[in-house]
Amino acid sequence: MEQVTYKNRYSDVFTFTPIEDGNILMEGKFEWMRCGWPNVYTESYDAYCADTDTDERMTMGEFKTAVHDYNRETFKPTPLAAKYAPLIYSNKDVIDMIDPSGGPYLSAGQDMGGFSFSFNKMIIEEFKSVPEGYLIIIKK
Repeated sequence: MEQVTYKNRYSDVFTFTPIEDGNILMEGKFEWMRCGWPNVYTESYDAYCADTDTDERMTMGEFKTAVHDYNRETFKPTPLAAKYAPLIYSNKDVIDMIDPSGGPYLSAGQDMGGFSFSFNKMIIEEFKSVPEGYLIIIKK
């Protein structure tokens, strides 16, 4: 695989270089950017399970959706969301999204094939900050 170059809407250039371990090194201008961390639902879901009869209990996947629900007229959280959402927190040891100003927006679960056919089926697991930029960790 060869290096891929991406020019964003502000003409900032980012390079994506495959490295020997199967990951990708992303270099470029990261002066203005956002990053994100994954939510941790374990404590929230455990509290919900302790309060709910097993015949009525949602799966973790169903709970992750329901705990963010709200009333579309008042914009207030549902009773379930009001009770359990405060127990959700971010795992700041893991970066799962980066978004330099002007792009490209990248997040965990995304296929890097959008940048180059040679990166096709390379699914992002997470990101690691390195002196050169960001290491894009690919699911193995």
